[in-house]
This record gives sequence, C-alpha cells and structure tokens, in this order.
Amino acid sequence: MANITRDFFIGLSNNRFLNTQAKKWGFSLGADKFVAGTTVDSVMEAVKALNRQGISCTLDNLGEFVSDKREASEAKDNIMTLLNTIYKENVDCHLSVKLTQLGLDIDQAYCIENMREILAKASQYDIFVNIDMEDYSHYDQTLEVLDALRNDYDHVGIVIQSYLYRAEDDMAKLKDVRVRIVKGAYKESEEVAYPDKQAIDRNFLKLAKQRLLGDTFTSIGTHDHHIIHELQAFVDENHIDRDKFEFQMLYGFRNDMQNNLAHEGYHVCTYIPFGDDWFGYFMRRLAERPQNMNLVLKDTFYTEDNKLKKGPIAAGGAVAAASALAFWCVKSNQHKKKTDAEA
Repeated sequence: MANITRDFFIGLSNNRFLNTQAKKWGFSLGADKFVAGTTVDSVMEAVKALNRQGISCTLDNLGEFVSDKREASEAKDNIMTLLNTIYKENVDCHLSVKLTQLGLDIDQAYCIENMREILAKASQYDIFVNIDMEDYSHYDQTLEVLDALRNDYDHVGIVIQSYLYRAEDDMAKLKDVRVRIVKGAYKESEEVAYPDKQAIDRNFLKLAKQRLLGDTFTSIGTHDHHIIHELQAFVDENHIDRDKFEFQMLYGFRNDMQNNLAHEGYHVCTYIPFGDDWFGYFMRRLAERPQNMNLVLKDTFYTEDNKLKKGPIAAGGAVAAASALAFWCVKSNQHKKKTDAEA
C-alpha cells in the first residue's frame, strides 16, 4: 500500500495539466506548509527567521522540465535576481538549482551557458550553488554538466541519491566536490534503483559514513531521526569535525529537530522552495511521507480553531480532493485487477 501511495503522488507530480492548474489554485491546497511563498520578499523573511535560530538556508526557485528558451531565460534571470538579493540582504544562504529549469531538455550547451552566467555572479558574491539531481533520465547529463562547470568553477556541487545502485561508484568520483546525500524522490525502475526502504536507508548510511571520513564538506539530507542518531554516534566515535558536514532538511519538516540540532552545535541547513511552480515539488513531498496529507486536509477544510471552513477555499479544496480521490480509485482498481490477474 505504501508503494501505491507513493506512486500515486509521484504520478500527480508529473501531470503537466495539474501543474498548470495549481498555479491558479494557489496555496489553498496546503502547500504553504512546505513552500515559502511565491516571491523573493516572502522567501527572504523565511530565511531571516531561520538565520536568527542559527540555521542556514538553501533556496530553490521552483521550476523544472522547461521546454522553451523563453522560460529558461526567465528562470535564469530570476536566479540572478535571487543572487543579488542574497548578497544585498547579507543572509546565510546558498542556492539550489535544477538543470531542466535552465534548458537541459532544450539543449545541453545552452543549459551550460545559463549555468556559467549564474556561477560567475555567484562567484563574485562568494555564494555556493548546488545542482539538484532530478529523475534518472537526466542523471548522466547532469553529471556531464557538472564536469564541464567544474573546469572553471569550484563553488558548485551536486546531489547523490542513495536509492540508485550506482550511487557509491559515482560518489567516489566526486571526492573533491561538495555533495548533498539524499534518498531520492522520483519513481525509478528497479533496474537502476533499490525498490525497498530498508535497502535505500542502508545505502544512505553507507554513503554518508564514507563521506564523513573524507575531507570534503557534505550535506546529509534526511529527516529520519534513526539515521541522524546513528550518524551522530559515528561522528563522535571517529572524532569527526562538525565543520565538515551539515544536516539538511526541508522547509516545514521536523522543525523541532532542526532547532534541537542547531542548539546542540551541529550545522543545520533548511532547503526552502518558493515560487509559482510549486505543485510537482509538493506532490513529491507527499510521496515521500504520505502522512503529510493529514496536514493538507486539515489546512484545506478546517480553520485554526478546528471549525469547518466555508466558501471558495473549502470548495476549491473539495474539488481538488475529489479529483485526487477519483484518480486514486482508478489507480487502486488498476492495481487490484493486475494483482487478481497475476494470482
């Protein structure tokens, strides 16, 4: 059932029609729990609030799978504006970018050109830029772009996904590159990725421990307290300098844990997404942790004093929930038929 739920939300995240419609819905679906608004001003307020708690940030101006140069150029300009704002506001913050937002699906050379412009500005401001890893169909291209950029820039890093069988081999080639280790949030074939959580978790711990014993800074991207506690013990046992790594978590997730880790003297970074193109990101967060749907339903249908909402917000939420339920029923029925046929 967990895998069906995960597939359901990932399916929604890839639906271009729903992604387009979501821009009209706004945050009435509860996305404001996990997305820091749609403007640079709104996200800066979130960054400053976290900085005051001793937590650094990385910003993601949401957008992906761009198919024309106008959109890609607009995304690049938005990122350049964001760099200017980070520098002007003097906040503890770096950037996370997706290459498909910057034209990877249009032309790889064009994407590299956009990234060079971004990195030149980031270098001027001494701001680190991390390249988010996307689905596996873009994996090799992403590593190729990183290699091309590393010839001229050293303040750029990459993400390694522990659900991929090849993660350990690829990470070994990146020993001098700043890396963020995550479990992975896309639906991938069992030919390239571990299908079960236990194997993914084991590989995550293996990768994290290997990096912690190295010399290059590593971001450990997880909300799993079991993994965090095991790595804390590993750090203590091996006398690893806490300045060599950070725990990185998503905006709106495990806030108490983020604060506690910061107060204990660990480096903590919050990944903050913002912007109009929030739907795909939001659905993948629900895919990772379907329990978050409880927060969404409560936010959509109930006021802060636990009374049922009325009017267009609740109506819009009801339509969205009904659509999701219909899609769920269809997918569940298809799965049942397949299971019955195989029995």
